[in-house]
Amino acid sequence: MELSENRLQRRLDKLSEFTLPGRPWTRRAFTDLYASARDWLRQEMEAAGLETRIDAGGNLIGALAGAEPGLGVLAGGSHIDTVVDGGRYDGILGVVTALEAVQAIVESGEKPRHTLEVIDFLSEEPSDYGVSCIGSRAMSGNLPADLLEYTNPAGERLGDAIRRAGGTPGKLNGALRGDAELAGFLELHIEQGRVLESTETQIGVVTNIVGIRRYEIVVTGRADHSGTTPMNLRQDALVGASRIVERVNAQAKACQSSNKYLVATVGKISIRPDAANAVPGEARITVEVRSDDQQRLDSFLKPIIDWAQETVCQQDQLRIEVHPLSASQPTDCAGPIIDTLADSAAALGLSSMKMPSGAGHDAAHIARLCPTGMLFVPCLDGRSHCPEEDITMQDAINGARVFTRALLSLDCMSPQDAMQAK
Repeated sequence: MELSENRLQRRLDKLSEFTLPGRPWTRRAFTDLYASARDWLRQEMEAAGLETRIDAGGNLIGALAGAEPGLGVLAGGSHIDTVVDGGRYDGILGVVTALEAVQAIVESGEKPRHTLEVIDFLSEEPSDYGVSCIGSRAMSGNLPADLLEYTNPAGERLGDAIRRAGGTPGKLNGALRGDAELAGFLELHIEQGRVLESTETQIGVVTNIVGIRRYEIVVTGRADHSGTTPMNLRQDALVGASRIVERVNAQAKACQSSNKYLVATVGKISIRPDAANAVPGEARITVEVRSDDQQRLDSFLKPIIDWAQETVCQQDQLRIEVHPLSASQPTDCAGPIIDTLADSAAALGLSSMKMPSGAGHDAAHIARLCPTGMLFVPCLDGRSHCPEEDITMQDAINGARVFTRALLSLDCMSPQDAMQAK
């Protein structure tokens, strides 16, 4: 199966052009810029011979009919939205690679047994509505009605934003795909870390994906004039919030172990009145916890909040509220697909290693529906979610070849093997 490296690079370059001027790379979901990028991608899918549609969750899907539709759909893809000032390849490499693989199959003249789909999931990155992986959550039935009521800073409901993206929020009352509809899913991604690069390994085969918890903690004190309020009379919400930030960091470090993975981050802070001459009366921080261990995810925040209630609130006369924002569970990739990806890399003469993913991905949600697998390619110095994110085209084409070979192998998988994978 011949892949076109030139076509792969052209599409990567073109998608990268859809970014805010002077803010590479910023292509936020639900914006006009994002809609333009999706329209271009839809045209590319159709030019490749795929039939396109947008499902109720706002996912853009291109499909190639298979010879035996009863076998179910083999899908691949990722996302094209970015974080603010994010990376050039995060997400789009997986979408463009899946498209290249299916187009190469079309051009070969061979008809696949399974129907093949290329999926651009809506808003994988944390959105302005406080929810990530919106499209894959919707497809897998993990986007409950209360999340549709979340709003962005302008006050728009997530449900209304999904409708603007072409979805149908009224139909999001369960999984959009039946248990037997999807036979398997593959996602190629940059590693977003330094393991592959540091070990000079060409392909990472993902064994499992961490679960993620996000919370908003609201610390409320009293806003006062900064020049006329003595230090001992202040109820400074930001000082209280900063003590919680330190506690999150210290507890995450204490939880490190050789066989379990856990990290915790406070990456977003907002205060009111937000003025140089005012004591902050309110501070909002977002705490994110990631782990491959369910018990650690569930238990991480409670001792921090208990400590804050007993010390920070009492000493500084503050109040604390905790609002869960989103949750995803640790997810194991399917054993047969892990083996297929490793075998595909070996057959192509590429070195590989099995490894967990410390980042969340759409694949974690789609694993609720069907056997799922992921593969990584190295990225420069492990940089991701920043303008310095970079890969070589050799690594990109290596990943695309492994992806395509694995997809073809899965297309030959018997229904009995597929059931074992589930």
